[in-house]
Amino acid sequence: MKWFVRADIDGFFGLALDNLVQLLVIVGLCRHVLGFSDNLIYQHILPGAAVSLLVGNLYYAYQAKKLAESSGRNDICALPYGINTVSLFAYIFLVMLPAKMLAEAAGAENPEQTAWQAGLLACFGSGLIELSGAFVVERLRKATPRAALLSTLSGIALTFISLGFLFRTYAHPVVGLVTLGVILLVYFGKLRFRGNIPGGLVAVALGSLLSWLMGLAPVGAMPDNQLSLYLPVPVLGDLFEVLASEHNLSYLSVIIPMGLFNLIGSLQNIESAEAAGDSYPTKPSLAVNGIGTLAASLFGSCFPTTIYIGHPGWKAMGARAGYSILNGAFITLICLTGSLSYIAWAVPVDAGMAIVLWIGIVIAAQAFQETPKSHAPAVVMGLLPGIAAWGAFMAKNGVRAADYGSGSMPAFSDAMLMRFQQSDIWIHGAFALEQGFIFTAMILSALTVAIIERQFVKAAIWSGAASLLSASGLIHSYRWTVSDTALSLTPAWEWSIAYALMGLIFLSAKWICVKD
Repeated sequence: MKWFVRADIDGFFGLALDNLVQLLVIVGLCRHVLGFSDNLIYQHILPGAAVSLLVGNLYYAYQAKKLAESSGRNDICALPYGINTVSLFAYIFLVMLPAKMLAEAAGAENPEQTAWQAGLLACFGSGLIELSGAFVVERLRKATPRAALLSTLSGIALTFISLGFLFRTYAHPVVGLVTLGVILLVYFGKLRFRGNIPGGLVAVALGSLLSWLMGLAPVGAMPDNQLSLYLPVPVLGDLFEVLASEHNLSYLSVIIPMGLFNLIGSLQNIESAEAAGDSYPTKPSLAVNGIGTLAASLFGSCFPTTIYIGHPGWKAMGARAGYSILNGAFITLICLTGSLSYIAWAVPVDAGMAIVLWIGIVIAAQAFQETPKSHAPAVVMGLLPGIAAWGAFMAKNGVRAADYGSGSMPAFSDAMLMRFQQSDIWIHGAFALEQGFIFTAMILSALTVAIIERQFVKAAIWSGAASLLSASGLIHSYRWTVSDTALSLTPAWEWSIAYALMGLIFLSAKWICVKD
């Protein structure tokens, strides 16, 4: 298999756009929510992100090339890799912002520095969990039905990726639908443009042109930061300082679940790649993911990396190893030169969103295509917690859009639950499902497969696992913040008891039920 093929350009545009969006979100939130200076963002955070992304992208490209050589195939696609979106928001709002507020209350001279160091600690802790988990999590993969692993990803793809970008497509239909038409022709219709011009390139170029004609670009004012070379610099002193801090244990309630979330999510993406025909070893794949996250924290980035959702989509595009190398080189270039803001100014997200929408569709479809037909109900069961989490996310954003939880409006509290119940919307259940939904989805789907196969003891074991996770507070346990809900890591006894009783029903099935 060659290092580069024509279709790697298509894959590059999709993956680079996704990574670009993550970086823009990082810059926006760090600047406007945390008050970080441009010096901190461009001299430490973005160069640290570049190191972490380059490490993984180059390794996964090399891994794909070696797998192609050992298997004698030329259709191997590298695992996609990037910054974890969920951890990005969790660390900013649940670690770094509270750290800054505490520092301000204590009269610290530089509360932003304290917030950044807290983010470094969270990223470092997540990396340790990801790296150590790589050596034991293969057992979980072998014990979990494919429907449980793939349906969890499908729920995320269907909602947070597909529906989110579908809304944006119909908000700007001239750009969104026209570029979607290009993507459907090329990837679902299996057609090529004359001259072998990559479909992804056509979609992004056409989307950019239409965006400028429709007034969607340029985005905002011309950036005022100067182009320069910002080389990565280790920040070991800052990391050691926060590790020795008396407050470091206070962030474990966020670090532990986020680290486990990243680990399980990456494991599911490896399973997704195997279902698409590319069987990668679990241990080194996850270990390098953890090393990438550790590298991020050592060089100034507060944001963990992950093996991305979407491998079947990139593979269907024809991408192989080269798209991963191109993505690593591109992200490194824009992070180390300060050109990120100029690209975002000239090329809006709308120009390439059809590619990401298509990836979400492919992932959602894979869960049904690559599992036994009889397991389809289990796939649907695994979709539901992800849909519920997205629904909770949308509901909270709607509430915040009405200024609830800010200014003169009341903060998020139990009173909100009653407001929703008056419309027969039991949002409490959605908020409970949202916490640890990736575990809940996997367990519900797995026990449904066990029931379909009439393996009632196995179904009871999965119920017992859900009971233990609830008792530990890793799922369903949430607390109120001023304008959100967050995992509280306190026992969710009501759910724990319910899962335990559910397991007892499964165990007694052979005595209380008869075959239909």
